[in-house]
Amino acid sequence: MKKFLLFLLVLISAEQVVSQNFEGKVINAATAEPVINARIENPATGTIVFSDDAGNFEIRIEDFPAMLSISGIGFENLEVEILNAEHHGVFYLSPSLENLSEVIITSTAIPGRLQDLPAAVSLVSASDLKRGDNTNLVEKFNNVPGMYVNQGALNTNKINIRGIGARSQYSTNRIQSYFDGIPLTTAEGELTLDDIDPESLDRIEVIKGPTSSVYGAGLGGSVNLFSALPKSLKTEAAFKSQVGSFNTRKNVVRAVHATTNAAIHANYSELTSDGYRDNGEYDRQSAVINARLQTSEENSLSLLATFTKLKAYIPSSLNEDDFLNNPQSANGNWEAARGYESYDRGMLGASYLHNFSENFSNTTSVYLSFRDAYEPRPFDILKEERVSAGARTRFNLELLVFKLPSQVSFGAEYYNEWYNGATFENLFREYEDQGSVMGQRLSGNEQDRNYSNFFGQMNLELSEKWMLEAGFNINSTQYSLNDLYAQDEIDQSGDYRFDLIFSPRVGTTYEVSPGKNFYGTISHGFSTPTVAETLTPEGLINTGLQPETGINYELGFKGNWLENRLYTEFSAYSIRIEDLLVAQRVAEDQYVGLNAGKTIHNGLEFLVNYNLNLTPGISAKPYLNAAFNFFEFDEFVNNDQDFSGNELPGVPKSTLNLGLNLESDLGLDLFAGYRAVGEIPLNDANSGYSEKYQLVNLKASWSFDILRDLGVNFYAGINNVFDEHYAASVLTNAVGFGGAAPRYYYPGNPRNYYGGVQLNYIF
Repeated sequence: MKKFLLFLLVLISAEQVVSQNFEGKVINAATAEPVINARIENPATGTIVFSDDAGNFEIRIEDFPAMLSISGIGFENLEVEILNAEHHGVFYLSPSLENLSEVIITSTAIPGRLQDLPAAVSLVSASDLKRGDNTNLVEKFNNVPGMYVNQGALNTNKINIRGIGARSQYSTNRIQSYFDGIPLTTAEGELTLDDIDPESLDRIEVIKGPTSSVYGAGLGGSVNLFSALPKSLKTEAAFKSQVGSFNTRKNVVRAVHATTNAAIHANYSELTSDGYRDNGEYDRQSAVINARLQTSEENSLSLLATFTKLKAYIPSSLNEDDFLNNPQSANGNWEAARGYESYDRGMLGASYLHNFSENFSNTTSVYLSFRDAYEPRPFDILKEERVSAGARTRFNLELLVFKLPSQVSFGAEYYNEWYNGATFENLFREYEDQGSVMGQRLSGNEQDRNYSNFFGQMNLELSEKWMLEAGFNINSTQYSLNDLYAQDEIDQSGDYRFDLIFSPRVGTTYEVSPGKNFYGTISHGFSTPTVAETLTPEGLINTGLQPETGINYELGFKGNWLENRLYTEFSAYSIRIEDLLVAQRVAEDQYVGLNAGKTIHNGLEFLVNYNLNLTPGISAKPYLNAAFNFFEFDEFVNNDQDFSGNELPGVPKSTLNLGLNLESDLGLDLFAGYRAVGEIPLNDANSGYSEKYQLVNLKASWSFDILRDLGVNFYAGINNVFDEHYAASVLTNAVGFGGAAPRYYYPGNPRNYYGGVQLNYIF
């Protein structure tokens, strides 16, 4: 009997050694908040538990090592290997981008499900980023309803959202952008995204229209980029090599490592191309490193570092005759000068999240960036230096207001930018066939620009179906200009401060039935003039120039159908812009800003996404989106010409995107995309229009494992399958000097091909 009891005791003890309770916590990778009711399963035993309100769980494990499957509604499934009972940690679930309505949008003041937000928010997912040849990030935005990108070359792009920014000459403005919460838009409001490698991103969130309760001077909206941290516990290295038409080559090296409490991602890419047009060579190296460390259950630290080195030649725009008959040519002056732009650009930032309690948290970011540029142009040579630094803090609080569940967000942002710029003579005409040669200094100035934003927002759940949100932004913008060049006897030095701008926002959403929401919003936004726009032809500061302001009125619907397989969106909006900032051309290289009137941006947008399982191993994901634009001048008189009632130049009347993804369990994926773009007014007088055009793009890829830990992906594609001749970009209000015809057009690439291979090794 004693022996039997002793034997039984040994068995029980052994069982206790082998079978133990394992504890963990599930966190939303996008918001760093706990995931409630996450499903944790031990496939070996069939045991299933769910996370509590704090994201914590406890599950019985019979034998180590063990695999756990962690899932949640609206999240990607996560498979993790638990080595031993001491392997406690935090597990991150990434929001699923296939079920759009359940995706958590984190770029709004208070993160929430896409379907519940009373705002027009579009998502560019990881799957969307993989479509096409991935040589130009901004091309992806042409698939977002309400966005249009004028693509003059790989390094000559300008983005407009709902027509805001369409009148910009050569660059993107009036749009705010952030990379992991760190600003990319300069203090003057200019934005460059074409030098960011899509391979380094996980997703992009686009908020369309004024976003006053979160960001400052961005009438068009905001573009928020998120870096690609690993989504599961792994160590992986990847190499990708791609070749294409016009001697285009791209190589990418990527490495990721993730544990239960830390993750790091590093991406390096090289992109070179001769370009379709003369004087169109392009050479870029870029690197991104980002990391996240869970310092405790309440705190996490995120780091981001980027660097880009670019040299890209500029073919510039063409007149109509060259566009039709000799589209591969460059403008004569730009080719003779061998004009190009080159710069080194870098950014370093850190963000710290602290949860004071389950209902109160703070995220604070600090950042530093620089840009050192050199740009020879036919009319001069420009040298620029820019150093920026800033900080942003945001508090989020959940509480009861009038006994109703509420969320409050408030915070501040400060941004300072030091800028030094100088121009020099370009003597390329005196040194034939040598390209640009630097001559005497023409100008030089130093600028100190800074702005501050104070913002707040409250979301109030009036009932289970009805939610109300209200917010505001208060902005202070000022700059000082120090003229360092006295030989022209014009002193442009001076200080200027714009009046405080108060921008309110109110929105509401109502769930008419499960998964189907109507929303409405009214919001105010603004854009301040650049320093260049405030200078008069005499070189003095125009202190009478006012910020451009606008109010957005919007109604929309977001709905799920067919058991969440079909997702639809529809929105109707009207943006009223006052004190329209106009860049009036007074010379080949000189623009003067003035407040010239009002514009009305009325539009309709819709989106349809459908997920369909054709067979147990094959799925189809068709999509359709479109935008219909009715943008016009309400009141606009310039140089004694009345353009009131004319269509706004630089933006198409309509865009339509239709696409289909076919995916199989065998690793074979096919993509076909169709884009139709309506005609574009070329100038304020509407005396000319670009032709409407249609493009078809195709891509196929095949992924499989060579070895247990080594995977390979082969892919190939065709852009512009039917060889459409079209204007990929237009230069609005182009002027021909010396009797020359105006150069409105940037030709799009003809039919072109690409292909590549990617290797992935999991350690």
